[in-house]
Amino acid sequence: MNENKWESYVRRVVPYTPGEQPKESGIIKLNTNENPYPPAPGVRKLLDGFDISKMRLYPAPDAEVLVNAIAERYNVKPSQVFVGVGSDDVISMAFMTFFGSDKPVLFPDITYSFYDVWADVYRIPYQTKPLREDLTIDPDDYKTENGGIIFPNPNAPTGVLESLEMIEDIVKSNPDSVVMIDEAYIDFGGKSCLPLTEKYDNLLVIQTFSKSRSMAGMRIGFAIGSEKLISYMNDVKFSVNSYTMNTVTQLCGAEAIRDEEYFTETVGRIIKTREKSKERLSELGFTFTDSQSNFIFASHSEKPACEIFNELKKRRIYIRYWNKPRIDNYLRITVGTDEEMEALFSALEEILNG
Repeated sequence: MNENKWESYVRRVVPYTPGEQPKESGIIKLNTNENPYPPAPGVRKLLDGFDISKMRLYPAPDAEVLVNAIAERYNVKPSQVFVGVGSDDVISMAFMTFFGSDKPVLFPDITYSFYDVWADVYRIPYQTKPLREDLTIDPDDYKTENGGIIFPNPNAPTGVLESLEMIEDIVKSNPDSVVMIDEAYIDFGGKSCLPLTEKYDNLLVIQTFSKSRSMAGMRIGFAIGSEKLISYMNDVKFSVNSYTMNTVTQLCGAEAIRDEEYFTETVGRIIKTREKSKERLSELGFTFTDSQSNFIFASHSEKPACEIFNELKKRRIYIRYWNKPRIDNYLRITVGTDEEMEALFSALEEILNG
């Protein structure tokens, strides 16, 4: 079949493939790093009492209530906060805003698989830098001419946490580039590099409400950086779509971030379950990185990862598997409730002993 003329003008990319979202009930879903616990109680209270007549009005374009709540929580100025529809939206907007050079953007070869998709969509040149054998970043790889740098900390899908000293070394070595640190999982074991934003005006730190704040379905992400960085991002945002985040999401996000006690409790439960799960996986013959996230990146020496993945799926337990170089014998397992993890371990025992 001949290609239509209009198709020659289409911007073609290989899209990001998200984790499966099964429709049927009764699935143990440990494949997309969602929080197994509900959002803070204040979120339900707000939804129960929400005045639906407000839905006829456009939402606040500056998301002031949410921005102010985030600024207060992290002790920064509201002018240092940018919010978007999930951290994916925030990072996409940051790519569009800051990565306009003809020099390549740098990120690891094993990392969040949306980065190269955005680079292709926006026609941004990029280079991937190989992680070391222990799946850590070599900072010297990022001390070369570039058009920007991005990587997660802890990394995804490895769960490996890099030190603040290493991150500062990279930021300090790249004064002419914007360095973005994607901290989607930082609340599960690491120290945020947010304090470094007061020292370096080229550092942008991105976080999300999807993981530690149990609000993946609401889609809230944010970035904190210098007032200049955030101003540039807002200029681009308001040139694309002024009303990106709906009213309900803004209000619920503010409620969620104000409840520090509930946040600390649920994150603590996930960390405790993660550490117990590491022990159980080790007993079953798995090896894994010392994950500081809400997932475990594990490999078994005797049973191929793809086989374990498929056998678990037959048992209605979903985890994540990538058929990619260097990680094709690894499985990423989201930390669920204690009950969900027990079901996983029982299934693994059956599969490995079968």
